[in-house]
Amino acid sequence: MYRYTEFDRHFVRQRAAQFRDQLERHLRGDLGADEFRPLRLQNGWYVQRYAPMLRVAVPYGEISSPQLRVLARVAREYDQPDAQLLAYAQQTQDRIGSAPGPRLVTGVGHFTTRQNVQFNWIPLDKSADVMDLLASVNLHGIQTSGNCIRNITSDELAGIAVDEAVDPRPYAEIMRQWSTLHPEFAFLPRKFKIAITGAAED
Repeated sequence: MYRYTEFDRHFVRQRAAQFRDQLERHLRGDLGADEFRPLRLQNGWYVQRYAPMLRVAVPYGEISSPQLRVLARVAREYDQPDAQLLAYAQQTQDRIGSAPGPRLVTGVGHFTTRQNVQFNWIPLDKSADVMDLLASVNLHGIQTSGNCIRNITSDELAGIAVDEAVDPRPYAEIMRQWSTLHPEFAFLPRKFKIAITGAAED
């Protein structure tokens, strides 16, 4: 697993601090919704029907136990909407179908096919606190949304696959660093997704 240098840690903490400032200006009304939209997207925050959704990058699917603990804490402590909002969302979902819908689940993270983790109920006013918490273990939402080079993914058996000619993880890390450290890649015409494998079979 790649070990973050002080430069990497500073970069992630700096992005979290920038997002806190942007969020505070938005909540004060100094940044309108149209101005705030690209800023939140560049940090992994989507607006959904009922609550913001955060997508956290897990580069090429490698995650440490301290990072998993922080993700569990985010789920437990922050992925909790206001009770009235949750009740309204459940009632709305129940009305959409011909029968009551499944119970809406909170307090969980979802692993995606692009090797990210998503949270669906974090209130926007708590989003900066979540970004600081993620930064404490070198996690972030950079390049998980918007028209950019998305999270670089790899084979889940990378490094141990029997038919692997070469371990793809160092190449995935080089591409991750290259695309993350070139901010112009946050403004592509459309999203660009890359997956790397060193195995003969996908």
